[in-house]
Amino acid sequence: MQDFKQRSMENGYFRQEELTFWDCDREQRVRTAALLSKMAAFAGYDYDARGLTHEVLWANREVFLLSRAALRIHDCPRAGDVLDITTWEAGAKAAHMRRNYEMADREGRVLVSARTDWILVDPETRRILRPSSFTAKPLMCSDRPLDCPETRKLLPPREGREDLGARTVRWSDLDGNGHLFSGNYGDIVWDALPEDLQPRVPREFHINYSREAVLGDTLRLEGCRSREGYFVEGLGPHGPCFTALCVF
Repeated sequence: MQDFKQRSMENGYFRQEELTFWDCDREQRVRTAALLSKMAAFAGYDYDARGLTHEVLWANREVFLLSRAALRIHDCPRAGDVLDITTWEAGAKAAHMRRNYEMADREGRVLVSARTDWILVDPETRRILRPSSFTAKPLMCSDRPLDCPETRKLLPPREGREDLGARTVRWSDLDGNGHLFSGNYGDIVWDALPEDLQPRVPREFHINYSREAVLGDTLRLEGCRSREGYFVEGLGPHGPCFTALCVF
C-alpha cells in the first residue's frame, strides 16, 4: 500500500478524506454533487502542491474550466467512510486536457472512478486556449487502467421531454471564477429528478458543461427518460448550459 501511495504522489496527487454528513443525502450515501466537488478540489490540490495555485495560473492568464465528466459508482460510499482519493493527468485530446480519479476504501477497493475533460481558458478574454499553449508545466500522460466509461458529448432526445421547472443562479452558487460551481450542478440535477429516481443511487453519472452560468441567470430545466437513463438539461439565456445523464 505504501508503494502505491508513493507512486500516486509522484505521478499525481493522493490524500485521505472522511465523508461528512454534509457530503451525503438523507440515507447517508454520498451525493453526486459531493463527488463532483471533490474532483474539482483534488485537481486544485494537485496543482497547488506543484506551486501552481489558482492565483499563479490567473496571473499567467491560464485557468482550467471543467468541460465533461463521467463517473462510475462501483459501491456507493457512505457518511463516515474514509476514502483514499487519487488523481492524475491523462494527457490531452483535441482541446481537452484530461484528468482521472479513483476513490477507494481503506482496504483498497475502488468505490468510485471518474474521468474528466478540462479546457484551458484566458480568464480575461474567456478565449479557449490549446493544451499545447499551457506554459506552467509539462502535461503528464498516464496509461494507468481505469474502470470508468469515457467522457462524451451527451445528446438527449428532442422528443418526450418534461418540464422540470427553473433554477436561478444565486450568490452562494458562485466559485472563485465567478460562475456556477461545477459541483453544485449535481444538486441541481437531483433536485429536478422525478421523485421515483431521487432516492436511487446511480450506476453512472455523465455531465457536459456547455456554457458558464453566472449570477442571476435562470436555467430552464428539462428532463427525458431514455434507454440510456434519465437526461436533465439546463437551458440558459444563450442555449444549453449543461446536460447530464443519470444511469441507474
